[in-house]
Amino acid sequence: MKYSILASRWLRFIIIFLLVVGVFFHFFNLDKKVYWHDEVYTSMRAAGFTRDEIDQELFQNRIVSAPLLQKYQNIKPGSTPADTIKSLAIEDPQHPPLYFFIARLWMQAFGSSLAASRALPVLFSLLALPLMYGLARELFASRIVATLATALLAISPFDILFAQTARQYSLLTAAVIGSSFLLLRALRLPTWQNWGLFTLANTIGWYTHPFFGLTVVGEGVYVLLLLITGKKQEAPKALQAVIKFFLAVFCSLLLYLPWIIVLVTNYQRASATTDWTRIDVGFIYLVKLWILSFSSLFLDLDFGFDSVWTYLLRLTVILVIGIAIYTVCRRTSRATWLFILTSIFVPFFMLMLPDLLLGGKRSGVSRYLISCYPGIQLAVAYLLATKILDGRRVWRGVMLLVMSGAIASCTASAFSDSWWNRDLSYFNAEVVRRINNATSSAIVISEIGDDYTNTGDLISMSYLLHDDVSLLLLSQPPQLENVKSLLPDSIEPFVFRPSKKFIEELKPEQGQLVQVFPSGKLWQINK
Repeated sequence: MKYSILASRWLRFIIIFLLVVGVFFHFFNLDKKVYWHDEVYTSMRAAGFTRDEIDQELFQNRIVSAPLLQKYQNIKPGSTPADTIKSLAIEDPQHPPLYFFIARLWMQAFGSSLAASRALPVLFSLLALPLMYGLARELFASRIVATLATALLAISPFDILFAQTARQYSLLTAAVIGSSFLLLRALRLPTWQNWGLFTLANTIGWYTHPFFGLTVVGEGVYVLLLLITGKKQEAPKALQAVIKFFLAVFCSLLLYLPWIIVLVTNYQRASATTDWTRIDVGFIYLVKLWILSFSSLFLDLDFGFDSVWTYLLRLTVILVIGIAIYTVCRRTSRATWLFILTSIFVPFFMLMLPDLLLGGKRSGVSRYLISCYPGIQLAVAYLLATKILDGRRVWRGVMLLVMSGAIASCTASAFSDSWWNRDLSYFNAEVVRRINNATSSAIVISEIGDDYTNTGDLISMSYLLHDDVSLLLLSQPPQLENVKSLLPDSIEPFVFRPSKKFIEELKPEQGQLVQVFPSGKLWQINK
């Protein structure tokens, strides 16, 4: 009894410490990391611009200053929220408008600085904390497990990373947790008010991201399994729950119908924009991505994608997750372990099976797995809390290792100017340093590019480029005969991610194109 009281006090102290540290890391160095390609598009859409109109205005064979590009990150003069929705509907229909609409209102109130833009997802991430507490209380009926689950979410390297990213993923996390919490509450207290709140949470989820549907399917499998596996005397109540669940889902989809029409109408555009997820990468590559994705909830130290140390450390985290799921299945009620299993594995299998059968890497994109993550964090919280309170001293050590790994990961990420989730823009800071250190009046030549991603990355780089750096933005196809007349003779310009057409049409008398940065991001024309 005495040990149990001491263990409980020790665990409460750790939980409070993790919550404080987690909230601190949510706000620390908020504007330090590269404002990457997708974040640029968040601000662009919220401001009411389309990429097409920006491209037509920028790429006109003329020299512009780097800061000029940031005007497309501010509210478009004369635009309305309807322009924000129209921008998405025309060019990015796979992204529902809720977050972008809120981001526009936020931009009007607080401006469009990097810190202001990222403060909004931080607030959504903090909103997820009390929702996680409520979900864990409903699931385990334990205050200590609920507070530990909340603390693990607060200190999660993955969640903090995306909390500091001006995209809709922290809102998606809050919607996933909120929907699960309200479902369990509605199953326990089946009032129309609770089912109405569940419908509202689902509607918010749908309007946040289409992959919220993974959570809804997982919940549907859960309520059906409760009906199928339940005792005979529980069948009428379970059947009523199933009916109310599907009625709530139908109502939320009915409210989501306007954007479903947008998706159907612009399906080809949505499909083309997400073609990159259907590239076949091979099974071993997918396994590596799965290990990195699931372990990043607790440990996110990167020694290189192909380094054995990266996977040795992370496999220990995967082992803890496996033990946690096994413990939940052995020690909790059927309703509890069914929820954990369905919330983790149903969304994962829905992404994994198409990858294995048809080819692709959908299940390897960490942000697409957000529906799976709360179930994992809940299972680990239950494992650690019960083992420590049961007097298992070794699990104190495991808890300290989990805590240390998370804090070390958050610290490394906080002091870095880029991280793995920056994807296309991962090297932008290094590229900019190379340009800024070259001369006091460097010129960078660029165009739309083969995959049309140069616009976003050029705006991303404009936040870091010195004000005296100029950009020569060429039309498409590039008219290189005009380049020489636009450039001073003494300058050997940089070229940012040139298209194949640019490389083919550059004549020897115009200069030799030399790669000066790996991955083909930055070249230089030597005359």
